[in-house]
Amino acid sequence: MIFVDFLGWIMKLCYDIVGNYGVAIILFTLVSKIILLPISIWVQKNSIKMVKMQPEINRIKTKFFGDKDTIAEEESKTYKKYKYNPLASIVPLVIQILLLLGVVEIVKNPELYIGVENLDFNFLGFDLRWIAAENGGVSIWIPIIAGLSALILCIGQNIMNVLQAEQSKWNKWGMLVISVGLSLYLGTFVTAGVALYWTASNIMAVIQQWLLNIAINPKKHVDYKALEASRVALKELQEISKSKKRTAEQIKKEKADYKRFFSIANKHLVFYSESNGFYKYYEGIIEYILDNTNIIIHYITSDYNDQIFELAKTNKHIKPYYIEEKKLITLMMKMDADVVVMTMPDINNYHIKRSYIRKDIEYIYLPHGIDSLNLTMRKGSMDNYDSVLVTGKYQREECEKTDKLNNLNRKIISCGYPLLDDMIRDYKKEKKKKTSSKTIMIAPSWQKDNIIDLCLDEILKKLKGKDYRVIVRPHPQQVRHMKDAFEKMKEKYDGTNIVIQTDFSSTDSVFNSDLLITDWSSIGYEYAFTTEKPVLSIETPMKIMNPDYKKIKVEPFNIWAREEIGKILKVKDIKKIDAAIDEMLKNSSKYQKKISALKKDSVYNLGKSAEISADYIINCVQEIIKERKKK
Repeated sequence: MIFVDFLGWIMKLCYDIVGNYGVAIILFTLVSKIILLPISIWVQKNSIKMVKMQPEINRIKTKFFGDKDTIAEEESKTYKKYKYNPLASIVPLVIQILLLLGVVEIVKNPELYIGVENLDFNFLGFDLRWIAAENGGVSIWIPIIAGLSALILCIGQNIMNVLQAEQSKWNKWGMLVISVGLSLYLGTFVTAGVALYWTASNIMAVIQQWLLNIAINPKKHVDYKALEASRVALKELQEISKSKKRTAEQIKKEKADYKRFFSIANKHLVFYSESNGFYKYYEGIIEYILDNTNIIIHYITSDYNDQIFELAKTNKHIKPYYIEEKKLITLMMKMDADVVVMTMPDINNYHIKRSYIRKDIEYIYLPHGIDSLNLTMRKGSMDNYDSVLVTGKYQREECEKTDKLNNLNRKIISCGYPLLDDMIRDYKKEKKKKTSSKTIMIAPSWQKDNIIDLCLDEILKKLKGKDYRVIVRPHPQQVRHMKDAFEKMKEKYDGTNIVIQTDFSSTDSVFNSDLLITDWSSIGYEYAFTTEKPVLSIETPMKIMNPDYKKIKVEPFNIWAREEIGKILKVKDIKKIDAAIDEMLKNSSKYQKKISALKKDSVYNLGKSAEISADYIINCVQEIIKERKKK
C-alpha cells in the first residue's frame, strides 16, 4: 500500500537519524505532526468559526424553539453564510485513523520498513514488542501510560480547544471517560511500540494546541459575551419546556382545542394569555367588547387551569383554547384572525412568529405595567407589533423616540391602564380593616439581588418590636425556590410584630397597608396610584433588560418616579429604615398630593382606559373587515 510504504520510508529516515527504535517512533510522531500541521491549522480555524457563529445558532434555536424543520433550515443558511461545512470535522478524524492503522502495520513489521536485522527493541526498560495481554509483568504499565496520556490530552483539550471548551460538562466528561477507557483497552492488546506512538502523539497534541492558541487566538475572533447571553436565553426556554410536564388529559385537550381553533372560519378577534394571571390585564377590555358588540372573542391560553374556561361557560361569545408553548409556535404561524391582542413581547424576534398565512393581521401590544418599556423590556421587543396601547405619556414618549431612532411605523395609542382602574375601583369598595397600629408591607421584586437576597434580615431586625405591624409578602417564585428558608423565618418571628406571608390566598391585602417597601418592582407604582400612600424604595441593583436604553435620551420612569411616590433608601443605610418609615407615615398627606399629581400626569384616561382600549380594538376589527370586503 503506497500510504503505508510512505510512512515506512519516514520511519526508516527517523531511525537512520537517531539509531534508536524507541526514539525513532517519537521522532516519527513529531514529523507526522509537522506534516499534518496545515490540517491542524485548518481545524483550529474551523473550530473558531463554529464557536464564532454559535451565538447566531443559539438565537435561531431560541427564535424558532420547538420548530425543528425551521431550525434546521436556518442553521443551514448560517453555515453557508460562514462557509462552514459540518462534515469537514470528520476529515482530521479519518486521517488520524488511517495514520494509526499505518503505524500499527509498520511497528508490527519494523524489519520490513526499517531494513535492520537484529533490531534493538529495548526502550526505557520496555521491549517495544511486548503486548500487555500476553506478557504481563512490567508490560502492564503499557496501557496505564497510554491511558494517562489520553487523560492529559482530554484535560488539555477541555481547557484549550476552542470548540471542546464550549461543550457541556457531560460531553467533556463523557469524552474523557471514552478516550481513557479506549486507550486502556487498546493499550492492552497492541505492542508497546504502538502505545509509545499513541502516548507521544497525545502529549504532542497538547503542546500543539497551546502553540496554535498563541498563533490563532480564539479570544480575538469569538464574542464570548454574546455567546453567553445567547446560551442563557436558550437555556431559559429549555428549562420552561422541561418544567411543563402534562397529563394525558391536558395533551388530549390541547389537540382538540388546536383542531377546533382552525375549524372556525372568519375569526375576527384573538387574545393570547401566557397564564391565568394575565386575564386581569384584559378583563375590563373584554367585558366592554362583550357588552357593546357581538364580536366573538377567541381566547388562547397556555394555562390548563385558566379562569377563562369557567367564564366561557356563561358567555357564548367567548371561545377559549388551551395551547401550550410548543404547539403555540405552529398555531401562531398559521394564525388566521383579523386582530390579535397580546401582552407577550418579542413577537417575531424569537420562536413566536407573526402569521405566515395572513399578512394583514393587526397585532396589538397591551403593556402589563405603568413603568418604562424601554428599560424593563428587551431591545426591539415591541418592534413587530402594529399598535402599542401605551398607559401614559412617558411610555408614549419612549415609544415615539424609539420609532424615530429605528425608523418604525407603529401606531402608538394613548389608552391608559385598565388594571389600575380596576384596582382603584376595588380599593374604594374594599372595607378597610381598623387596626390600632399602622401596617407596613414588604413586597420585593423577583430578580437577582432583590431585598430578600440583600438586606431582609437587617430590615426585620430594625423593625422588630416597633409599634407597627410588618407583613413580608415575597414574590411567589421566590417562595417556590426558598420554601424551607421562609418556613424557618416564620418560626423565627412567630409571636412578634412581623408576619411572613407565603399563603397568597390570604385576605391580608397589599392595599390595606399604610406604607409599602419594595425595590424595583412595578407593584410600587400600582400600590401608590391605587391607594395614594407612600412607597419606600430600597436601592438594590437595577434590573436592566435593554442595555441600550440610554440611546433615546429619555430617563426611565422607574428611575425618577420613585422619589415622587416616596423615598429611596440605599442598602448601606438600612439602619436608618425605621426613621425613614416614621417620617413617611407622619407626612402621608404630603406624599398623597405628590402621588395624585403624578398619577394624573403620567396615566392616560383614568377611569375609562378599558373603554378607550376596547374601542380601538373594535375599530381595528371593523376596518379590516371593511378592507376585506372591498377586495
